[in-house]
Amino acid sequence: MSSGTVHAMCPTPLPGCHWDGSPRVARRPRPVRLAPTSPSRLLRASHSTRCWHCGHCIDLHQRTDRGPVALHPAELAVAHVPEACRWHLSGGLAHPHGDGSAWCRIPHAVLCPARTPTCPLSSFLTDARRDLAVRTRRHIDTGALTPAPPPADTASPDDPADTGRPVVQLLLVRYLAPGPLEAIRCVAQTRHRHRCAQTVLTRKRPAGRWRLLPTDPRRSQLALPDTLMAVYDLGHLPHAEQRRWRAQHCPTHAAPLGAADLALVAWRVFDPLLHAAHIRTRLPHAPASPRSES
Repeated sequence: MSSGTVHAMCPTPLPGCHWDGSPRVARRPRPVRLAPTSPSRLLRASHSTRCWHCGHCIDLHQRTDRGPVALHPAELAVAHVPEACRWHLSGGLAHPHGDGSAWCRIPHAVLCPARTPTCPLSSFLTDARRDLAVRTRRHIDTGALTPAPPPADTASPDDPADTGRPVVQLLLVRYLAPGPLEAIRCVAQTRHRHRCAQTVLTRKRPAGRWRLLPTDPRRSQLALPDTLMAVYDLGHLPHAEQRRWRAQHCPTHAAPLGAADLALVAWRVFDPLLHAAHIRTRLPHAPASPRSES
């Protein structure tokens, strides 16, 4: 059999199809960049996550006034969303009002079936909450979702080492830690595109020290009793080390222009009135020891 006969017997693929006739789908690569002027060092592809209570997708966006806000992934018509619940995105930031268009974003807390609505709901939003509740129940019944239990406050009222969120002072500002000092995890992204498993507190770097300091209420607040509170002070450390703590990075990702962040930093500026439940009047029994590293 000649070579020409062999070629004649082979099927000729159609334009835009594979050799077997299946359609060829061209996926255009989407570059993910980190703008140096961005207020958040998060990559856009890392903003999406799932709600711990209902299991549905949410988009985390940074805003100028407070921490990140969880928005519903899809845009909704302005006619179906109350004015107090309208959000829009501009320059990578979320703004709590409309932008004059016919579409807007809505906080996930309004549609989450596991939470109480924070604003009056229209019939459209009520139906949307009902649909999400049905999906959540289906995920729970099939074992695909285990709702997060409510946080249990079993901390000692006096020992700051037993509380889940101690007060940390760095860069002349006091912050409420996101959790125990030994469990504050690095927010940087590794080469395998996973969140770094190392902690901020490590034996490789000098640690802070517990001190009893005044509560120091702000001028615009009411006067608080003249009491001392336990503070994990990092003020004696070098400026670069304090910036590493503020950026919530481990020593490996402490470079200013290193890897991008895969999660938002969880520090909260300490307010003696709002965070009065986290004030401890005694020093811990033993200094915090970092977790062993592999």
